[in-house]
Amino acid sequence: MPSTLVLAGGGKMGGAMLSGWLDQGMDAAAITVVEPHPDIASSLVRRHGIAVVATPEAIDPGCLPDVVVFAVKPQVIGAVVPGYTRFLATGSVFLSIAAGKTIATFEQALGGDAAIVRAMPNTPAAVRRGMTVACANGRTTAEQRVLCSRLLEAVGTVAWVEDEALMDPVTAVSGSGPAYVFLLAECLAKAAMNAGLPAELAELLARTTVAGAGELLHRSEEPAGVLRRNVTSPGGTTAAALDVLMEPHGLEPLMTAAVQAACKRSRELAEPG
Repeated sequence: MPSTLVLAGGGKMGGAMLSGWLDQGMDAAAITVVEPHPDIASSLVRRHGIAVVATPEAIDPGCLPDVVVFAVKPQVIGAVVPGYTRFLATGSVFLSIAAGKTIATFEQALGGDAAIVRAMPNTPAAVRRGMTVACANGRTTAEQRVLCSRLLEAVGTVAWVEDEALMDPVTAVSGSGPAYVFLLAECLAKAAMNAGLPAELAELLARTTVAGAGELLHRSEEPAGVLRRNVTSPGGTTAAALDVLMEPHGLEPLMTAAVQAACKRSRELAEPG
């Protein structure tokens, strides 16, 4: 873990990451959070006993962070980032989890000498089961990549890509992916009700089945296809359902189209400069 860190944004994702860092033993005194919303700021102080300021200008002048983490909404990145240029002189690495904001966006705001890591986490980070993919610019050292990996690993699994263009399909699969799973649970519950089950039982069956299958997939070393075949008896009920889901216009082409649509939108939202 870094010896000193500045976190810009203490909302849902920033707060989840902060909890993970503290649970892994990072010293609360080493962290400064910049959070302009009084309710969020007071909650962070109450829960964690950390230093919270309203603006980057209010950060202690003696603060020399190893890492500056941007966990603010993408639409305010342009207004927020310039306030942290003073940390260029300290050799900080700038780690962003703002969806759709390219490395070039930060290089333009901070200068070409900035070490920048762009990361795409997903919402299961809130329960330490997130999936994050990161990409660094050429100014980022191996040591800085390790620091960023450790921070991101506090809320789940981390992978790296060298080609930033891959962040669009990453966003489409893991970034947006939890919504696809939640939709599956919704559809399964509605199908259960259409089959005659009471709404409360239908919701329980769908939620617990999706969550349990996910946990089995998480713990198993077998590929998803093997696990699927393990629960499919020839000529049985599961096979009958899968015959529908795996038909030419079934789930696979639908999911492919959905991911392609998300990729396209991710590219449209990304700002090259």
